[in-house]
Amino acid sequence: MAILAPDAPAIAEAEEPSPHPRTSIPERTGHVGPRRDLRTIPFGDTFNVLGSLAAGIALATLLFGWLTPMTGVIGWFAVSFLCFLGIYAVMSSLRADRLAVSERIVTALFYSAGIVLLGALFFVIVFTVIRGLPAITNLNFFVETMKLAGPLDPLSMGGIAHAIVGTLIQIGIALAITIPLGIATAVFLNEIGGPFARFVRTISDAMTALPSIVAGLFVYAAVVTLITNQRSGFAASLAISVMMLPIVIRASDVVLRLVPHNLREASYALGTSRWRTVWSVVLPTSRSGLVTAVILGTARGIGETSPVLLTSGVTAEWNLNPFSGPMISLPLQVFDFVKSPEPNMIARGFGAAATLVLLVLTLFIVARLIGGKGPGQLSDRQRRAAAAASARDLARITTSQGRPLDQPSTRAERRARPKGKPPRDLEWRMAQSAQAARAERGGPPSADASASHRAASSPDASTPPPVSPDIETPTEENPS
Repeated sequence: MAILAPDAPAIAEAEEPSPHPRTSIPERTGHVGPRRDLRTIPFGDTFNVLGSLAAGIALATLLFGWLTPMTGVIGWFAVSFLCFLGIYAVMSSLRADRLAVSERIVTALFYSAGIVLLGALFFVIVFTVIRGLPAITNLNFFVETMKLAGPLDPLSMGGIAHAIVGTLIQIGIALAITIPLGIATAVFLNEIGGPFARFVRTISDAMTALPSIVAGLFVYAAVVTLITNQRSGFAASLAISVMMLPIVIRASDVVLRLVPHNLREASYALGTSRWRTVWSVVLPTSRSGLVTAVILGTARGIGETSPVLLTSGVTAEWNLNPFSGPMISLPLQVFDFVKSPEPNMIARGFGAAATLVLLVLTLFIVARLIGGKGPGQLSDRQRRAAAAASARDLARITTSQGRPLDQPSTRAERRARPKGKPPRDLEWRMAQSAQAARAERGGPPSADASASHRAASSPDASTPPPVSPDIETPTEENPS
């Protein structure tokens, strides 16, 4: 039994917990609150949105039809949207606080912006296809040229095959120039840096807002006038490259900045060089973003008309040589068609525009298939190939367990082994060291050492190299 000091009761009273502690742990009664469903929209929010939308449309119709002299479809849409936002804010405030109301209003604004953007894109595509439908329904429109067709000829004659080929050639040359130069410049800006890198970044940012006609005039003055003395597809490709290059540089620069630095540090820790790290770590990690940068640059260059008008020239015949003679493209062909007052030529112009949209969509899909997946994301075919390779490795390891290690399993392993070097030199050295240690202690050699000695002294075994000085001989003080 412990003996308490005279002042022990006072100390015990001082150490007792306060009747009103500052924090408390609630008792677990087993009650679990309702689980929130984050995947579906609650019925109350859906009712507020639909009710506010109907009320906004009704109020705008009442204002435009009865109470005010306002007219116009665009004004009706604008007033309906403002009424919707106001009514939605009032209905949301009945059940939520101020922060939740502001969040719902901002969400409605973002969704509305996305709907407006998709609606504008859908309107442009549908309008272009409808106006060009009389031309694109004829097969000759895609396989013939305008060499034998005139403004008054029917749509069953002539086509834009020469413009499609010219566009593919010009954009192919422009991509061959822009992709290596743009990505290399972005790598320089991120990996090297310095005062010159800041100067290059400033120039590329300034070139982003460069008018296309200025790029066309530059190539016309520097290439067409001084070097080639004629308009050609190559000059048009250079003008397109001038327009695409700042977009690719800027977008690639932003993408490469998003690569985590710990990936670079891990690569440097393994002893790799800077350029090996860039090639094997940085570029594969940012592959999807780099593809997006190339798509943005392609979309900027493939639809340019003014630089192509100054550098490529207009022709109605085939020209597969980009270095000689004029070579027309789809944007320039559209411009040449729609400036005619004839309805058939205008239909051909809209048909060429629809073909250009389809070509851009095809290039976008191909680019996404090539590099759309992020790092480490494998397709179903790649997963099956990896599983099959793992199964082959497992079968090879299983079948080689009963075979001695000095017998290679494949021809590649036989070629990879240097001549004159035993395959089991490390095991031989360890066995020799252990045998020497036992000999110093006066003990008999072990079975492993005897087996290793017999394997080393066999006629088909090559003589192992001497024990290197960096391998210490095990002793009693240091048995390892």
